[in-house]
Amino acid sequence: MNYRKLGKTGMEISEISLGTWQVGGKWGSGFDDKNAEAILNTAVDKGINFIDTADVYENRQSERAVGKLIRSRSEKIYIATKCGRFINPHINEGYQPKALREFVEQSLKNTGLDQIDLIQLHCPPTEVYYRPEIFGEFEKLKKEGKIAHLGVSVERVEEGLKAIEYTNVETIQIIFNMFRHRPAELFFKEAKKRNIGIIARVPLASGLLTGKFNSDTKFSKEDHRNFNRNGEAFDKGETFSGIDYDKGLEAVSRLTAIFPKEIALVHLALKWILMFEAISCVIPGVSKIDQLESNLKALGVRNLSSEEMQSVKNVYDELIRKDVHQRW
Repeated sequence: MNYRKLGKTGMEISEISLGTWQVGGKWGSGFDDKNAEAILNTAVDKGINFIDTADVYENRQSERAVGKLIRSRSEKIYIATKCGRFINPHINEGYQPKALREFVEQSLKNTGLDQIDLIQLHCPPTEVYYRPEIFGEFEKLKKEGKIAHLGVSVERVEEGLKAIEYTNVETIQIIFNMFRHRPAELFFKEAKKRNIGIIARVPLASGLLTGKFNSDTKFSKEDHRNFNRNGEAFDKGETFSGIDYDKGLEAVSRLTAIFPKEIALVHLALKWILMFEAISCVIPGVSKIDQLESNLKALGVRNLSSEEMQSVKNVYDELIRKDVHQRW
């Protein structure tokens, strides 16, 4: 495993870490405690020391599983969790310091830990970024020892730029992958100036960038890749990175043709993200141990050449850019 510094937090974290949206099972299929435990322990055995979760993932069950893991292992494992998505309706007015404090305290109970290493606002409405009292409440929680660091998971580049204006925001979690290039422009530069840790989420575009899907692939009715393609349930950008499924398949075909056949697209997609120095880690999610082990094979992929990086950009510019670039 390779490790990188998570911005000004000072934490040295595994460059391929673990997202736990579906760690206990596939999207919407229920939570399997034994499966989650096996995946989490295998991750630590392989050198992963940074695990991202959220209170809403499987209605707190993911948080509980991660907390149990941390309490059972002797290694230093960092937990990053998120709060805010339990606010219903999920609107600016629902974001109140008292409510967010209660979420943090509930996460401490869920995990059985005395302190959360990194608490992140979970893709709040844009208006929240303009309310200093929200960010101030987390400073109080930090002084009380309930959290060590504050970050924000964002939908849009503009939200990330606004969030890092607050001096106590130390990390930004943002969608960045072969289908989402915009963060590498202004945002990465501004984040570097402030020594902000960047966590790349949705690195495989909801699985499209594994290269394993085709026009006949079916998704269950509980799977967001079925019911949220046009943003019916939450931000469209969370599903296939916001691009049309068929266009995504076309782009995958183009991307596959760029590289040698012996290197799987899934490994190239993760390596492409890690080619950017601004990235602290990437957090692919898994529902099976073999997916975890496959993701880690990206560590053995050679650096991509400048010509290959340009070819990926060409595919983005020709097929993807006009649909996503200015939107997110």
